[in-house]
Amino acid sequence: MQNTSFQSTVPTRIPTDGKGTGIGLLILHLGTLLAFIPATFTWSGVAVAIVLCNLTGGIGLSLGYHRMLTHQSLRVPRWLNHTIAVLGVLGMEGGPITWVATHRRHHANSDSAGDPHNGRRGLRWSHMEWLYRPNEARPTQDEMQRLTPDLMSDPFYRFLERTNLYWQIGLGLALLLLGGVSWVIWGMFVRVIFTIHVTGLVNSVAHNFGYQTYQTGDESRNNWWVALLTWGDGWHNNHHAFPSSARHGLRWFEFDTTWLTICTLKALGLADSVRIPTPEALTRRLEAER
Repeated sequence: MQNTSFQSTVPTRIPTDGKGTGIGLLILHLGTLLAFIPATFTWSGVAVAIVLCNLTGGIGLSLGYHRMLTHQSLRVPRWLNHTIAVLGVLGMEGGPITWVATHRRHHANSDSAGDPHNGRRGLRWSHMEWLYRPNEARPTQDEMQRLTPDLMSDPFYRFLERTNLYWQIGLGLALLLLGGVSWVIWGMFVRVIFTIHVTGLVNSVAHNFGYQTYQTGDESRNNWWVALLTWGDGWHNNHHAFPSSARHGLRWFEFDTTWLTICTLKALGLADSVRIPTPEALTRRLEAER
């Protein structure tokens, strides 16, 4: 039986003009400018921004949305899975269903016409323009149902999808009550804009600059400085070669912060079914491409 419980929360066609997203991005960027006003600066605000950036970006988006939900590279207890998903929502890159569907579509059509952030359309497009300009490659509702049946079947993810904006409002109010305007500016505007832009670097820079260890048929690259900024997601060519791998930095010098977090969870008994390619699989892949 077709799952129809989500249909009332997403329009039949995801808007392709991106006007709402564009206005939101403009507001966030303008809000970030308030950080340059001396009266809004506090060291506690900076600390809040750093902590929230690593929680929502490093754990919520990189580990949660990307490796856990999109590629099912590891499994954690249900309570932790949902907690990490909430952190992903607070990263302010959309609900989990839309994010995962978009990323799965990217892998299915990497750097081709069906890729929402096709790297061959240029740096500006793949970095941010794809979010707010007309973009027919965004997944429709039917495509989201096809691409994310695992998330669509879970009421909790459907709840996060339709309420993702309210989570941002709640966090903003909490920061205002706990630390005042400074915490809001640094913990919301500065933190979110930083996260959005470093995520964009994976789509833009890591599809144009760096080295390719594997022949993946697309423009994905391994870029060390993008990897440092994105908790390991900048080892992008490795990721496209082995999408289901929980580890993106596959060589000793490819530092992967999210992989270290996953190892910690596994050591604590909080993660299992952690998927990584065997040394034999890596060797076979390289030998096959010679």
